[in-house]
Amino acid sequence: MKVIENETFDMERALYGSRDAMVKNCKFDGPADGESALKESRDIQVSGCYFNLRYPFWHVDRLKIENSEMTGLCRAALWYSKDVEIADSRLHGIKALRECGLVKMRGCDIISPEFGWSVHGLEMEDCTVQSEYFMMRSDGLKFKNVRLKGKYSFQYIENSTFEDCNFDTKDAFWHAKNVTVRNSVVKGEYLAWYCENVTFENCKIIGTQPLCYCRGLKLIDCEMADTDLSFEKSEVDAVIISPVVSIKNPLCGRICVPSVGEVIRDDADSRGEIIADGVMV
Repeated sequence: MKVIENETFDMERALYGSRDAMVKNCKFDGPADGESALKESRDIQVSGCYFNLRYPFWHVDRLKIENSEMTGLCRAALWYSKDVEIADSRLHGIKALRECGLVKMRGCDIISPEFGWSVHGLEMEDCTVQSEYFMMRSDGLKFKNVRLKGKYSFQYIENSTFEDCNFDTKDAFWHAKNVTVRNSVVKGEYLAWYCENVTFENCKIIGTQPLCYCRGLKLIDCEMADTDLSFEKSEVDAVIISPVVSIKNPLCGRICVPSVGEVIRDDADSRGEIIADGVMV
C-alpha cells in the first residue's frame, strides 16, 4: 500500500484515480482551490485528514475514513461511492452523502443540509446529526443510537429500521414505506403523513397532528404527548399507553388508549374504532 503522509494538496484532482493508498495526516486546502481530490479512486484509507475543498470523494470504491474533518467548505464530499466506512469524523459540508451504497458510519458528527439523498444501505451508529431533508429517498437504512435535529427528515425512505434513536424533526417519515422505529423518541409536527406499513414500537411520540393519511400503520405500546388531531384518515392498529389529546376521523382499524381528551367524528367515512380504558368511544 502506498502511504501519502503529512502533505498539503490544493490542486484540481490532486490524487485523482489513486489505487491502494493510505492518506494520513494530510490537508486538502490552499489558494489553488482545487476540486475532486480523490475522484475515481479505489481501495483508499484516510486517517487524520482535513478537507476544506469541494467534492473529494466522488466515484470512490472501498473507502475507509477515520478521525478526519470535512469543513463547511467541503461541499458534496461523497457522491456515487460504494463500500464506504466512516468513523469518528466530522462531516460539516452541505450535501455530504449522495447516491452512495453500502455505507457504515460510527461516532460521527454531521452538520449537513440535504445529507444522504438516494443512499442504498447505510448503517449509522452513535452519531449526532443536524440536517434538513435528511436521507430523502434512501432505502435499507439501519440506525442505532442516532440523535437528529432538523426538518423534513426521512421522506420517501423504504425498508429501514431505527433503534434507540432521538429525533427532533418536523414532517419526518412522509411517504415512508416498510419502516420500523423501536425504543426511540420522535418529536415534531406532522409525523409520518402518507406513510405505508410503518411501525412504531415502544416509542415516545411528541407533537401536533401526527400519523395522518397512513396505510398499514402500527403502534405497539407507544407513549404520545401533545398529540392532538391524531390519525386523521389513517388505517391504523394502535396500542397507546398514555392519554392522547385528540383523535380525528381514523379511517379504519382500532386505537386503544387509556384516555382521550376529544374524539372528532365529522367524516362519514371514519370507521376506525377507538377504545378508551376498555370502552368504545
